[in-house]
Amino acid sequence: MKHLSNHLPDSIPLPRAAAAIRLLPETTANRIAAGEVVERPAAAVKELVENALDAGARRIAVTLEEGGIGRILVEDDGIGMGAEDLALCVERHATSKLPEEAALFRIATLGFRGEALPSIGAVARLTITSRPNPAAGMAAGEGGGREAGDADFGSAEFGGGDSGEAHAIAVEGGRRDAVRPAAGAPGTRVEVRDLFFATPARRKFLRQPRTEADHAVEAVRRLALAWPEVAFRVESDGREVLALAASDRAGRLHDLLGPAFAAHAVPVLAEGGAVRLEGLAALPAHTRATAAEQHLVVNRRPVRDPLLRAALRVAYRDLIAAGRHPVAALFLSLPPEAVDVNVHPMKTELRFRDSGAVRGALIAALRRALAVGAGATLPGAAPAGGRAGEAGSAAVGGVVGGGPAVLVSADGEWRLAAGGSGAGNEPSGGTGAARADSGMAAAWPPPAMPGGPASPPGFAETASGFAAPAVQSRLPLGFARRPLPVAPPPVAKPWPADGAGPDAVATVGPPDGTPAPAADPSSDHPLGRPLAQLFDTYLLAEAPDGALVLVDQHAAHERLTHERLRAQLVEGGVRTQPLLLPAVVEMGAADAGRLLARADDLVRLGLEIEGFGPGAVLVRAVPALLGNPDPAPILRDMADEIAEWEEATALDRRLDAAVARLACHGSIRAGRRLVPAEMDALLRAMEATPRAATCSHGRPTFLRFGRAEFERLFGRS
Repeated sequence: MKHLSNHLPDSIPLPRAAAAIRLLPETTANRIAAGEVVERPAAAVKELVENALDAGARRIAVTLEEGGIGRILVEDDGIGMGAEDLALCVERHATSKLPEEAALFRIATLGFRGEALPSIGAVARLTITSRPNPAAGMAAGEGGGREAGDADFGSAEFGGGDSGEAHAIAVEGGRRDAVRPAAGAPGTRVEVRDLFFATPARRKFLRQPRTEADHAVEAVRRLALAWPEVAFRVESDGREVLALAASDRAGRLHDLLGPAFAAHAVPVLAEGGAVRLEGLAALPAHTRATAAEQHLVVNRRPVRDPLLRAALRVAYRDLIAAGRHPVAALFLSLPPEAVDVNVHPMKTELRFRDSGAVRGALIAALRRALAVGAGATLPGAAPAGGRAGEAGSAAVGGVVGGGPAVLVSADGEWRLAAGGSGAGNEPSGGTGAARADSGMAAAWPPPAMPGGPASPPGFAETASGFAAPAVQSRLPLGFARRPLPVAPPPVAKPWPADGAGPDAVATVGPPDGTPAPAADPSSDHPLGRPLAQLFDTYLLAEAPDGALVLVDQHAAHERLTHERLRAQLVEGGVRTQPLLLPAVVEMGAADAGRLLARADDLVRLGLEIEGFGPGAVLVRAVPALLGNPDPAPILRDMADEIAEWEEATALDRRLDAAVARLACHGSIRAGRRLVPAEMDALLRAMEATPRAATCSHGRPTFLRFGRAEFERLFGRS
C-alpha cells in the first residue's frame, strides 16, 4: 500500500512538524475575542447602552458618525465610576455583578461577562470619562448590580469614588493609558473612534454607513422598548433620528410602534406562579412582510430567540397568509434561575430550564387572545350565528365579551351578527366592542375592534403601518362594486384589444340597464367565455374545448398590474397621479427614515413623498395605475422592502421587487363582485399578458379541469 503522500499533487504541501504551543500576546488575544462581542458598530452601541441601563441611568444619549464606524458616543447619568474602578473597567473579565460563581446561574442584569469595554478598546480608540453619581447608585443597586468590564459602572463604595471628581482613561488598540483627572458631569461618557482601525480586515466586511447606522438605531430602539422609564436620544451625522421621553410601557409602544399597532392589536396576558407574559399582538389581518416587528423581551432583555419566534409562528398558523409575519410586542418575566442567558455571544438567544412549558404557555396565551379579538376558532369555542351566517358567510369567530357578535366571513370582511349595530354585510370600524378580559392591566389601551358605526363607503379604516385586511373600500383601475338592487348593475366597457390593461376600463351604466353581451368562446380565447363568479372570488369560464377554467381574480389581476408597472418602469418610470389632498402617513421613525432616504428611488415607482415631522411622511403622488389606494399600507410595505435591500443588489432588482409589492395593493380583492364584461376583460388581458399563469408570489392564477378530470372525479371509466 502506497503512502498517502504519493497521491497528493505537488501544489498541496504536506503538514510539517507541529510547532511548539505558545501563549498569544494579550493584545492579539483581545482582538480575537473582540470579534465575537463587537461584530459591527450596532453591537458596540448595544453593549454600551446596556452598560448605561445596568448603571441605573435615566437619560441616555447616543451619537453616531459615519454609521458608528467613525465615532460612537454614549452618555448617561448613571452611577459613574471613581479612579480605581475606571482603571479596572478596561480589564478583561472585571465585573461587580458576579460576587460569587453561583450568581452566574441567576443573572438579573444585562451585562455580566466583563468583556465589552476591553473588546472595544482592543479594536478601536476608546476614551471613558466618568464621575460618581451617588443618586443614580441607589437605582442601580435596585437593578441587580453593577459591572466594570462590561459596563461603565462603579460607585462611591468602591475605591476612588468618594471624591466625586471626574476621571478619564484612554485605550487605543489594546494599549491602556493611565487614569487622569478630567472634567465631566455625573455619570459616564464613552467615546469610540475609528472602530476596527486595529483590525482592517474586519472593517472591510462592514456595510455602507447608512446601513450600519440603521442597525445601531434599531439596537437602541429595541432596548428602549424594554426600558420605557428611561429617556433615549440618538443622533446620526448631526440629525436626530430617535427621541423618546421617559414613559410607561403603553406610551413607549405608541412612540416606537405607532398608534396603529395598539389600535389593531389585542392584549396578551398570562400568569402562572412566578412566570408572567403580557403584551400586544396584532390581529391576523395586520401583518408585515418581514419578522422585523416581532419584539420579544425576556426579563427586560430584547432577544431574537428561535424558540419564542417559533411559538409565535405556531400561534398564528392558519390565521395569516404564507409569506406574511405577525406583529407583536411580548414581555416575558420569569425567575432569573429559570433562564440561562450565557449561551450566545450577543446574549440574544436563551436557554429555558423548561422550554416546553414556556413555548406552550406563549402559544396558548396568543391563541386565547386572538380568539377574543380576531374571531379565531379554538377547541371549545362557542360557534357564532346570526345574519352573517345566514347570508352565506362561514363564521369562524365568536362573541366579543359583552358586545355584538363579531364574525369574520370567508371572504375576510368583518361583519356583525344579529343584534349588532350597522349592516351585517358591510365593514365596520371604531371601538364599540368590549373586551372579554376585564382584568387587563389599565396601562394597555383597548384595541380598535370592528363593531362600531359602519364606515362610509370608500373610507373603510385600515391600519397605518400594517397590511390592509382582505377587504377593499373601492375597486381601483375602473372597476366598481355592484350597487344595491335598487339600481341597475353597472356595465364596464371592454378593455382595449391591444391589452392595455385594467386602468383603461371606464365603468358606465347603460340607460336601459341591459346586461353586457356574452363573449364569443372562439379558439383565439383559450380561457374561454365567463360563466359565473363563485364566492365573489373565483371566475368560472368555459374553454373552447369545453373544459372548465377557474380563475383567482385577485391573483390574476395582481400579475396584470405587476406587468404593467414593470413595463412603465422599464420605459423610464411609473406614471404618477398627484393626490388632490396630500396624505400624511404616521409610522415608526426608522421606517420613515428608510423611505425618505430612498425618496429618489420611490419616484421611479410613482411614489412622491417628503418628510412631515418625526415619524410621519407626506404623500403627494401615487402610481396612477393603482387608482385611488390607501397610501399607508403601501408605504409600510415599501419600508419593509427597503429594509431588505442589500448594497450588492442591483437597483433594477430592488425596484422590481418593490413593484411586485405595489401590484398587490393595486389589484382587485377577493370578495369583489364583477359584472360579465369585467370578467371577460380580465380573461382577455390574462391571455395577452406574459407570465399570467402565476401571480407575483408564484401562486397559480387559474386552474383548468378537462373532461378526463371530471370523469375521474365521478368514477366514470
